[in-house]
Amino acid sequence: MPDGPVLLVDDVIDSGWTATVAARLLRRAGAAEVLPFALAQRG
Repeated sequence: MPDGPVLLVDDVIDSGWTATVAARLLRRAGAAEVLPFALAQRG
């Protein structure tokens, strides 16, 4: 796991659930900080 923050990139966010779960797993794996970024949002 990198020493610095992890940039989590997603193409489209619908409900945000996928980003939430992915960020939670990255934190459990040792990421100090997870920064979500989406190219688009639906709804």
